[in-house]
Amino acid sequence: MPALITYRTPVQEDWVDYNGHLRDAYYLLIFSYATDALMERIGLDADSRGQSGHSLFTLEAHINYLHEVKLGTEVWVQTQIIGFDHKRLHVYHSLHRADFDEVLAASEQMLLHVDLAGPKSVPFAQRTETELDSLLRSQEDLTLPDHLGRAMRLAR
Repeated sequence: MPALITYRTPVQEDWVDYNGHLRDAYYLLIFSYATDALMERIGLDADSRGQSGHSLFTLEAHINYLHEVKLGTEVWVQTQIIGFDHKRLHVYHSLHRADFDEVLAASEQMLLHVDLAGPKSVPFAQRTETELDSLLRSQEDLTLPDHLGRAMRLAR
């Protein structure tokens, strides 16, 4: 199975800057919507969150801006599950467009399963762990992404 397509949208007029390029904040918005779609896929949809009081919080997110994205461009996010434990989920989102083979942008994220009443971290429900395990196994043949685990620093 290729990476899961979690979100698709045209770039909106109010998302672009004075150069006609997608503003940096809207890359994160697009990746955030992809995370929401992933949450629905693994049993953390709005109804489930309302009943259980559990959700995902973003602990850390890195974005690599690799190619410009312009107004009106139809883009989609592919999501790869890198790994998970009983409370955390490591995902990699990549942004794509038709007729262009390279990744436009990438976001590596560490998410935490949280009981909103605390808020405090809690283990995933069995259904969610099962869904995550199934997705992870279905993506076993995917190579690790190029921009995974990168650190930002300047040489001294």
